[in-house]
Amino acid sequence: MSEPLTLLPKKMRQKTKRREILDYLVIALSMFMGSVGLGVFLLPNHITMGGVGGLASILYWGFRIPPQVSYLVLNLILLAAALKVLGWRFCVKTIYAVGCFAIGLSLTQHFMAGRTFLADEPFMATVVGAFFLGISSGLGLSYNASTGGTDTIAAMVQKYRDISLGNVIMICDTVIVTSSYLVLRDWEPVIYGYVYLFISALFVDRVVNSLRRSVQFFIISDKHEEIGHAINTTAERGCTVIDGRGFYSGKEMKLLFVLARQNESAKIFQLIEEIDPTAFVSQSAVIGVYGLGFDRFKVKRKNTRST
Repeated sequence: MSEPLTLLPKKMRQKTKRREILDYLVIALSMFMGSVGLGVFLLPNHITMGGVGGLASILYWGFRIPPQVSYLVLNLILLAAALKVLGWRFCVKTIYAVGCFAIGLSLTQHFMAGRTFLADEPFMATVVGAFFLGISSGLGLSYNASTGGTDTIAAMVQKYRDISLGNVIMICDTVIVTSSYLVLRDWEPVIYGYVYLFISALFVDRVVNSLRRSVQFFIISDKHEEIGHAINTTAERGCTVIDGRGFYSGKEMKLLFVLARQNESAKIFQLIEEIDPTAFVSQSAVIGVYGLGFDRFKVKRKNTRST
């Protein structure tokens, strides 16, 4: 039996609240991962990174300014500029992310006082640091936040252009990594910084693309109405009913067409199995889905002037 319609808005609000709580938990975890990458592997080994973290590192090496302080100040300036483009929700989550990153960096700085991991293996330190920071940036962007800095710039560009987030971040960060030579006076850590940029960009794209990947379902079942209602209310995805006819049997039938995120597939399969274990289901990956509930259209808007 279906639930009363009056209960649906309340249930949707509860689910939205749970998703928001999950977002903040994932953001906090991802920022702690990023602070480990910077504070444990990159800073002690004088390996340059990009973004505001890279600028904070340069200020720390050159002027001994605590990196968490310059990291916070520089990010607040960038977020003030991004507020109009990305909206207050993104900026609030990013401020929260930046705060978590700064706290995590303070803790790792305290823990690493007088210590250096992988001191004789700068390449391994670069790879491990890029892994932690790439995963951190990718998770933050996927949950509508960022680690600040060039992540924020990338989010603004990607909102209107179908451009790889990793490539945008790499272009911005290359300038910052190169400028670190002015403080370090040594090209070796700068070269390791370029290696870091390449590896971290790969991880950013891998995480973002895996979490945003979409799939489509074609479902044939005599209980299509029950399945469609369950997908609408439980999985919170829309369904389209298509009239069909079996070529061999000539039997009239209804098909359900559903678009969803890949990580929602298990829930949809579970709903179908509970309602009609004999249903015929086809699932396939799609390159991109744009519109309500998915990604925004990324097209250049032409300015039209009245004549």
